Amino acid sequence: MADKGGGMLHPDMQAMLDRRAALGLPGFAAGSPDDARRTFAQSQAALPPDRGARIALVEDIAIPASHGTIAGRRYIARPGAVRGRILYFHGGGWVFGTLDGFDAVCRDLAHATGAEIISVDYRLAPEHRFPAAIDDGWAALLAYSDVRPLAVMGDSAGGNIAAALALRARDTGGLSIDLQILLYPALSPDFERESVTRYGAGDHFISRADLAWFWDHYVPGDQRTNPYAAPLAAAGLQNLPPAIMVLAGCDPLHDEGEAYARALDEAGVTVTLRDHADMAHGFFTLVGLLKRADEEVSAVGTLIRTQFASTAVIQPEAR
Repeated sequence: MADKGGGMLHPDMQAMLDRRAALGLPGFAAGSPDDARRTFAQSQAALPPDRGARIALVEDIAIPASHGTIAGRRYIARPGAVRGRILYFHGGGWVFGTLDGFDAVCRDLAHATGAEIISVDYRLAPEHRFPAAIDDGWAALLAYSDVRPLAVMGDSAGGNIAAALALRARDTGGLSIDLQILLYPALSPDFERESVTRYGAGDHFISRADLAWFWDHYVPGDQRTNPYAAPLAAAGLQNLPPAIMVLAGCDPLHDEGEAYARALDEAGVTVTLRDHADMAHGFFTLVGLLKRADEEVSAVGTLIRTQFASTAVIQPEAR
């Protein structure tokens, strides 16, 4: 696994950041959680509508949980040809993010993988602090583990949830996860890494201040060494499912993602690391807007199909 790190942004990525900067939106850490949610909503409203592949089924669902139900959305590209299931957890610093905000990438993932995608609208902080998001992810796993192959996937804060669920499934037994797909995941409350210093000033989508603000709202200080909050704090990473990791070189989170990939590899876990030196945080979900995003969804979809093809199949029950 080569250490690519970051450098100059690709002109297309820079153009996307310039478009966002032109909106004049405040940094996420500049106000309250509700302010951050409004900033996210405004940035989403500025994007073209009707992105994402046209697929056979998009269906809102209710996922059973101990506290009631969790909203979710189910995606199937081609009925009768589904192989496997992916539980997807969106980004947003555990504070914001919606099913609609990540609808386009879930449509494209369903098309690229041939799998059923379940997007999970987990509870947000600070109203619901750690481990609420993990507990909601676990509830989704319990509800949708009747299919093999089964993967967990997420971007940024969602990548943190996916990694934590893989750890919890290993530690508790009883649930088998075949693959974890981690997109520039948040894995550690260490804000002194080189990539944070280099890219955390605020002109690469998220800042160092944002990262600290996200963690402050989600994880109490005495829980920050809990591996389900900070997977890089795990004492051992042996016997975890194979991992596909996608990183952006010009991203404050780059170095912790790379550190986790190396730690998984050293623990004997099969890791496929895709490190995009000229991309910034969040690029993967910019489908229909950024050529690299479209290419990467297709490439990761091929990797997932290959991994799923080597896994025993259990067909889903009728829902």
